[in-house]
Amino acid sequence: MIEYSKNYGSSWHTCYSDTSCGTFLDLLSYDNEAIALTSKGIYYSNWKYKGAAWDKRCTSTICQEFVILVNRGTEIRAITKKGISYYSTDKGRNWSRIK
Repeated sequence: MIEYSKNYGSSWHTCYSDTSCGTFLDLLSYDNEAIALTSKGIYYSNWKYKGAAWDKRCTSTICQEFVILVNRGTEIRAITKKGISYYSTDKGRNWSRIK
């Protein structure tokens, strides 16, 4: 579920509650999109939908191992449960291991 507040957290409103994406674990803004790390992989929402609609970006096994996403400007970095780092230069579609 994703919620938002317009009054600094005094009240909250749901903008997405469908469970098809899995559980949302991390969220970041990247290149005019919201990129979400979920229990089922990487999903994205174009800002025009304001988080109300989400599409699959990467659901490979490795994406399901990520625990955090980091916006590095020209790339997205991700770290797995085992501390292994990966990067993506195509908005999270494909991932390469950092050696």
